[in-house]
Amino acid sequence: MTRLQETTVADQVIAITREVGPRLDQCELTHFVRREIDVEKARKQHLAYEQCLTRLGLTVMSLPGEPELPDSVFVEDVAVVLDEIAVISRMGAESRRQEADSVRAVIESFRPLGSIRAPATLDGGDVLKVGRTLFVGRSSRTNAEGVDQLKRILGPYGYEVRSVATSGCLHLKTGCSYIGRNTILANPALVDTNVFDGRDVIAVDKSESLAANTLAIGGVVLLPDCFPRTHSLLEKEGFPVSTLDVSELQKTEAGLTCMSIIISTRGVQEKRS
Repeated sequence: MTRLQETTVADQVIAITREVGPRLDQCELTHFVRREIDVEKARKQHLAYEQCLTRLGLTVMSLPGEPELPDSVFVEDVAVVLDEIAVISRMGAESRRQEADSVRAVIESFRPLGSIRAPATLDGGDVLKVGRTLFVGRSSRTNAEGVDQLKRILGPYGYEVRSVATSGCLHLKTGCSYIGRNTILANPALVDTNVFDGRDVIAVDKSESLAANTLAIGGVVLLPDCFPRTHSLLEKEGFPVSTLDVSELQKTEAGLTCMSIIISTRGVQEKRS
C-alpha cells in the first residue's frame, strides 16, 4: 500500500482505507448481539482485504488508525464520492461523527465538497450508486432530511436520488449491492427491491441473509467466504467471484463495501491546473 502524493497520475483508481483501531470491540451495534472480537485477527483480515484490492489494480491509500474511534475503519460511511463532487456525511451515530475530520482533508484534494447538515443524518453505507441514480436507504442511520439534502446537493449535477425502504439491517448496502451488468445482488427480506425497476436483481440464498454486501472491482465480485451458496449463484450467472475471510470484521455489522472509499483520480490534474 502507498500513500497518494500530490503528483497523482490521472486515471488512477484508489481505495481509501483506514487501519483497524485498538477499540474495534467497542464498536456501535444496532441489530447484532455483541460478541468477542479478536482485534489482532481483524487487523490481519483487513490487511488481506487491502492486498486483494491491490491485486485487482487499485492503489490503496491506507490512513492511520484512530485509537479513540472504534468504528473508524469503516470509512465508507464518511462520504459519498461521485465524479463531480464528494458529499461529507453527518453520520447517524453521534459517536462516529469525528471520523469525518481526517478523511475530509484527503477527499478534498480530489473533489469539491458538499456537506450534510443538522438535523439531517446520512451514512455512506446507505447510498448505492447505479449509473446516474443513487438509491438511499431510510435506516436508523439515515433520515428523510438526509435523503432530501443529498437530493438538493446532487440535483445540479444531473443525479436522480431515490429513497428506499429497509427493514432489519444497519444500512441499505447490508441488504443489496451493485455487481455490474445492470445487476443488483439483494436480500428482498431486508430491502424493497421493487425500487430497482429496469434492473436485474439476483436474490441471495435464503440461508445466507447477509450475503448481499459485496464489492465489485474490475468485473470481479468480492464476497465473504462464509456464503458458499450465494457464491455458486453468482458464478452460475457468469460473475467471477473472489472470496475473503472477514469473519471478525463481520461481528461489527460490517461488510466488504464498508472498509473503503473507491475514487477515480481522472481529471484531478485538470481540476488543479
